[in-house]
Parts: sequence; C-alpha cells; structure tokens
Amino acid sequence: MENSTEVTEFILLGLTDDHNLQILLLLAFLFIYLITLRGNGGMMVIIHPDSHLHTPMYFFLSNLSFVDLGYSPAVAPKTVAALQSGDKAISYNGCAAQFFFFVGFATVECYLLASMAYDRHAAVCRPLHYTTTMTASVCALLATGFYVSGFLNASIHAAGTFRLSFCGSNEINHFFCNIPPLLALSCSDTRISKLVVFFVVGFNVFFTLLVILISYFFICITIQRMCSAEGRKKVFSTCASHLTAVSIFYGTIIFMYLQPNSSQSVDTDKIASVFYTVVISMLNPLIYSLRNKEVKSALWKILNKLYPQY
Repeated sequence: MENSTEVTEFILLGLTDDHNLQILLLLAFLFIYLITLRGNGGMMVIIHPDSHLHTPMYFFLSNLSFVDLGYSPAVAPKTVAALQSGDKAISYNGCAAQFFFFVGFATVECYLLASMAYDRHAAVCRPLHYTTTMTASVCALLATGFYVSGFLNASIHAAGTFRLSFCGSNEINHFFCNIPPLLALSCSDTRISKLVVFFVVGFNVFFTLLVILISYFFICITIQRMCSAEGRKKVFSTCASHLTAVSIFYGTIIFMYLQPNSSQSVDTDKIASVFYTVVISMLNPLIYSLRNKEVKSALWKILNKLYPQY
C-alpha cells in the first residue's frame, strides 16, 4: 500500500469496444441528451410564468425537471465526448465531481417522486383538506429538505469512496464514475464502504418507495369507492404515468445497488444504468406532463404569444 502509485486519472471503458455500436450509441446518447435539455427546460419555462400552474403538483414537477437537468448532464456530456473523440480519460477530481452531483441529484429525485405520490394522495383521498395540507410553505420546506438530504447523502458516499486507495489498474469498467465499479477498483478494504452504500442507499430507496406504495394503496381504495367512471379514469391515468416512471427508476436502482455482488453482471449493470442516468430524464417531461391538459394549454398560450400569425 505504501509503495502504490497514486491515481491521478481514471479510464472509463464505456459500454462497448465495437466501433459500429459506438457510433450508434453516440447518436443515441446525443439525441437523448438534447431531448432531455429541451424537454425539462421547456417544462420549467412553461410552469413558472403561468399562475394557473402554481400548485403543489407543478411545483414538484418543476423541481423534478430541474433535478433532471442536473444529474443527466453530470453523466451524458462526458459519455458523448468519449464516444466522439475516443478519449476515455477522466481526472480524479472530475470523477469525484461527476460522482457527487450524480448521487446528489439522483437522491433528490427519489424524494421528489415520493412527494409527488403523497401530493396525489392528499388531492385524491383528502380533497377538502388539500389546500391546508399542501401549502406553499410546506412544499418549499419539503423541497429544501430534499436537496439538503440529497447532497448530504452524496457527501457521505463521496467521502467513503474517494478516501479509498486506488492502486494498480485505473480502468473503470463502466461509462461513468459509479459506486460499484469504483469499489471494485480499489485496493483498500471496501467492506465498510459497501455496508454504508447498502444501508444508506437502502434507507433512501425503501423509505421513499414505502411512502409511494402507502400513498397509492390509499389512492386505490379511494378509486374503488368512486361512483363516477370518469373520475376513476382520470385518477387512474395520472397514477399510471407516475407509477411507470417509479417502476423504471426504482427498479434499476434496486437492481444496481442492492443485489449481491456474486449475481451481478457488469454488462447488465451498464444497461440498467443507462435507464436511470439518461433515459428517465428524457421520459419524465412526457410521462408526467405532456399528457396533462393544463400543461398543453399553457404551452399553446406561449406559442400563440411567440407566433401570433400562426
């Protein structure tokens, strides 16, 4: 350990060595990244100026778009640059920064998804108390807590991972600086770090997932009691979109971080990572908002102001 060479940079091996596949991946990542920027940026532009959208649900949606604009760019630009130029090197500090911002924003997204489920629970199950339960101050306090918790969590993981010694190979068998491949690369004793990852990630994932499941349990009970078929259809449509995103996001995170190492396939790992690093950020504006009539109406208002001749 004392004679080991200090690592100053890492090599991200990426998703594949096949040149033809790299070209396809470059185009796919670039397309997804541009759609992510336009979609989430567009959502924020639509929500903030329109007073009709200044409700708890859209407050959390705008924060979700902001978070997606944070953690997808932490990964996608470097991946696109590596596929385009072939330069797979990333500095030690650059790796730590990518790791920190990705983990921080991903954790905030977990809590935002849980808060959105609770917001729907309050709106569907307790509509008469909704305005007094989900006040602006409560929403702001929740959002602040989410960001503090997210980046505190990122600090814990970054400190636990980058305090380790990296000697020998500096090749990370992944397309970004993620916890499992970094721990696999370390020549230190990683048992404590793995336990911290398991328990901290486990708490964040299962606590927020528990909030979502309990919220939807009571929503389902309320839906069954509804007399109006139209009301059931409307509530079910909203819940189905949210649950689709939750299933993809939480499914890939649980698969990535909370399974035994012996059963973990690196290639399968990478494919799962693509979903929650870039694909989910692109899909969120679609599955949460573009199907919403109020958002469509606000979008048409903006377009009519910009292009009144059409």
